[in-house]
Amino acid sequence: MTDTSHDVLVIGSGAAGLTAALALAETKKVLVLAKGRLDSGSTAWAQGGIAAVLDAGDTFENHIRDTMVAGAGLNDIETVEFVIERAPASIDRLCELGVPFNREAMDEGGDLHLTREGGHSHRRIVHVNDATGWAVQAALLKAAEENPNITLLPGQSCIDLVTGRNQADYSGSGRVWGAYALDEESGKVVTHLARATVLAAGGAGRVYLFSTSPRGATGDGIAMAWRAGARVSNMEMMQFHPTCLYNLEVKNFLITEAVRGEGGRLFNPVTGERYMEQYDPERMELAPRDIVARANDDQIKRYGLDYVHLDISHRSPEFVVEHFPTIHEKLLGLGIDMTKDPIPVVPAQHYTCGGVKIGLDAKTDLPGLWAAGECTESGLHGANRLASNSLLECFVFGEAAAKDILECWDQLDDPPAILPWDESRVTDSDEEVVIKQNWTEIRRFMWNYVGIVRTTKRLERAGNRIEMLRQEVEDYYGSFRVTTDLIELRNLLECAALIVRSALKRHESRGLHFIMDYPQTDPVARDTVLVP
Repeated sequence: MTDTSHDVLVIGSGAAGLTAALALAETKKVLVLAKGRLDSGSTAWAQGGIAAVLDAGDTFENHIRDTMVAGAGLNDIETVEFVIERAPASIDRLCELGVPFNREAMDEGGDLHLTREGGHSHRRIVHVNDATGWAVQAALLKAAEENPNITLLPGQSCIDLVTGRNQADYSGSGRVWGAYALDEESGKVVTHLARATVLAAGGAGRVYLFSTSPRGATGDGIAMAWRAGARVSNMEMMQFHPTCLYNLEVKNFLITEAVRGEGGRLFNPVTGERYMEQYDPERMELAPRDIVARANDDQIKRYGLDYVHLDISHRSPEFVVEHFPTIHEKLLGLGIDMTKDPIPVVPAQHYTCGGVKIGLDAKTDLPGLWAAGECTESGLHGANRLASNSLLECFVFGEAAAKDILECWDQLDDPPAILPWDESRVTDSDEEVVIKQNWTEIRRFMWNYVGIVRTTKRLERAGNRIEMLRQEVEDYYGSFRVTTDLIELRNLLECAALIVRSALKRHESRGLHFIMDYPQTDPVARDTVLVP
């Protein structure tokens, strides 16, 4: 690997990054960087589907209201309208790319099959069985691989954004010119420069011990943007999915929201009681995720359980297998037949609702840097993401970033001379155990102290642990050659600090942030914005 320069650099090869790349590649040369494999991000893991108003009995107003209710009023109404009104067009583009969405009839011209998930008042989820994300990722990747203006480069662990501080004639500005990345195969750090950079690096789920997020979801984009000088917002709003499979061998297999949407019921395995009536008698299992996750957590802690039961065996076996073939097959391999047996489930971290603050044009605070997807806080999700709005956000803001870059292209300068990565004063590490120990410690205290239910005392304890680890990690980072594990550890710690700081600033309980010291909800919803 040698240093590279392209028109546009896209960091991340999931739905947001590839959507932006495909739109830009009509006229520009685009480099897409992926940490690990091109399909290893969160997009491919999305089971449920994509929310869009496509049914005759549904309206944009309904979808907007459902999104605002789930988000506990913290959403930005302008952003919610912007995204939801563009949802049908996003589905049309995916159909053109060949995504084989389920249809009511077997022929390709039939109406799209719509399912319903928690928090939605109507059926509006388009899907490909229970593996929508995988089908979307495959279609986007195929289109990108066939586009001569797109270069796809896997195995690149981004370390930091290149800014004016890295110029040969040091400017000190926050103008972004690309990124330094570790080429995992050669072990060398490469400088990737561009006139515009799109950050689509995913969320920070792996900051928690139990998470449905893929291994690489270590908050790299959020941490890099924060270090470069961008504001972050609402980082305390970490979504916990109510139903992650409880299995000592398989620790992050998600049981999609659609199982409850199609009639799945939650039971206490000891009492046999269907308990959601105690927590949300009107919506029961179809309540938003924060409510169901807290209910599951309360049952587990109150009764000393390892898990609760999710049961859809009252539906016909044919219905279950047809709607959830991937989950059914996976569970059969673990000795669970979901057509007959309840599924043991626990809450697990699932989605980062906060992130780098962006506008409707996907611009960040930093000139030359746009962002889209889970690493951002656009105003769509508020205090809790509505099911199946995540992929939708990726498509809409990936397009928005590309559109804005193209519109202001003539105002974007070519990159200046940039200082190369300097590793003249570092050595190879013989202390890898330090990384493993600190990685485990961060994830464990974040789960115990900054989880589904919080207290000020627990948050302060987590903050103290973070400050103790910060110096140790920075000393290690400054002394040894970087590895992917070290890069991720540094970013995990940065994101943990942002989550704790944000949680301590919010003196109310709202949506995903439930703190026992402040159980009330303030009459006015305010974002928690952190400024570097």
